[in-house]
Amino acid sequence: MRDVVVVFARTPRLGTVKRRLARSVGARAALQFHRAMLSRLVRAVRRERRFDTVFALTGGATRWPRGVARIRQERGDLGRRMEHAFRRFPRRRVVLVGTDIPALGAADLRAAFRALGRTTAVFGPAEDGGFWLAGFGPRRPARPFAGVRWSSRHTLADTLANLRPRPVALLRRLRDVDTAADLRAAREAGLC
Repeated sequence: MRDVVVVFARTPRLGTVKRRLARSVGARAALQFHRAMLSRLVRAVRRERRFDTVFALTGGATRWPRGVARIRQERGDLGRRMEHAFRRFPRRRVVLVGTDIPALGAADLRAAFRALGRTTAVFGPAEDGGFWLAGFGPRRPARPFAGVRWSSRHTLADTLANLRPRPVALLRRLRDVDTAADLRAAREAGLC
């Protein structure tokens, strides 16, 4: 069975995406950024033949992105929704990524699967204390995201604490885009 990449995203609708970013740049600019990142990710994963890609979307039915498998995110907090996405593929190695990481590329996804050949779990640390990628092999802990303080500098640390003493690999540290300053830095670096 092939490995699976699950792209976790909100359905691109005005006023429902990148709300923290929207507070400083406006809802339209936040939606434009979200759509641009989704489009970029779709292009990158379509070229990749080493794994299957599924978009896990919030909200109602959508035809976007075209030509890519889609599933609906379950209800609940982020941890519960991610746990459900992992459970959809019980005997496969699964890597879950978000859509607000401009430096993310297919090489990062390949590196994650290589790491899963040696460890139980893999994470891509984000500069703000969270993570931009989470991956598990078929033998997953029951509740890896229980009690995690989401959207905080403790997010990755809380998750790693749940996994002790299992071996975990960390990928390169990347910056996600949550604020106008993050967006400005990404643009200055030529990432979006």
